[in-house]
Amino acid sequence: MARNHAGLYFLMTFNMMVWGLNAVALKWLVLYFPPLPMQGIRLFLAGLALLPLMLVKGSWKPLSSKEWGWTAGIILTGVVGHHSLLAWGLTLTTATSAVLILALLPLMTSSLACLFLREKITGTGLCGILLGLAGVILVVFRGDDYSSTSGWGNLLIAGCMLSQAVSFILIKKATDTIDTKQLTSLMFLAGSVLIFLIGLFVSPDGISIMANGPLWVWAVLILSGVVASGWGHMMYNSAIHKLGPGQTALFNNLTPFFALVGSALLLGETIQWTQAAGFLLIVSGVFLGTGVWRTRRDSRMETPSGETGIGSLPLNHGEMTKEKQSHP
Repeated sequence: MARNHAGLYFLMTFNMMVWGLNAVALKWLVLYFPPLPMQGIRLFLAGLALLPLMLVKGSWKPLSSKEWGWTAGIILTGVVGHHSLLAWGLTLTTATSAVLILALLPLMTSSLACLFLREKITGTGLCGILLGLAGVILVVFRGDDYSSTSGWGNLLIAGCMLSQAVSFILIKKATDTIDTKQLTSLMFLAGSVLIFLIGLFVSPDGISIMANGPLWVWAVLILSGVVASGWGHMMYNSAIHKLGPGQTALFNNLTPFFALVGSALLLGETIQWTQAAGFLLIVSGVFLGTGVWRTRRDSRMETPSGETGIGSLPLNHGEMTKEKQSHP
């Protein structure tokens, strides 16, 4: 019988809200702390937050050499590459420009999924991607911001986006046999150490600067690491295993809207009518791209849909035996 992923869709939408607010938090943090040492500590906290879950559920297991290979690739692309370039880029460009570039993530991930995982993109899925991208562009468009952005900063954010898209493909392969909590904890613990060591060379006085930082900034850093990065990425990695990287990445279209809402509430910015209209396009894109309309119809049927991939009923891409081995 067709599986109904409505609960997972709700959790992913909530996760995108947390990530949208986290974009505002990161912009605050790079104003007070050096970007790379800050990211190293923040992501280390994210990895620590997941350790109790693994110990309670006993989900830790020794990894094979092949699994270590997937994990190393994810650490380099999804943690060191993505988070280092993100923090560095935010010091050189505006948050609005960064959000616009990162909005290309679903298209990049879907393209890589088609090339390397042979995921299918149906007509409705393609329409969903294009609608979501159009909505993102409309939401984040502010003409006066682009005159002050740095070309180098935008290039770093583009590299950050590409690095994360590659990591999503690797995560899909790795979570066939590795528990998502173990993978997420490993990638943050190991990746954060690498980022912190790099940060010591780039910002030798970074530790002393952070030690003298305001307590409320440290509170933002801890919440950002534990909630947004730790628990948020664990949930996202679990969704990649169940829905596939291409379909899961569609939810990233919601992040810019929540980032702008957070900016309005926390920074006093005004939401324009173009941004509200863009949000409607984003919701429509996610609705079509994830196949929610098809899921509700097929949930009444006895025979499952034969399609998989973006725009179709999101069946699990792994075999049942593999699904029993991992517990996302």
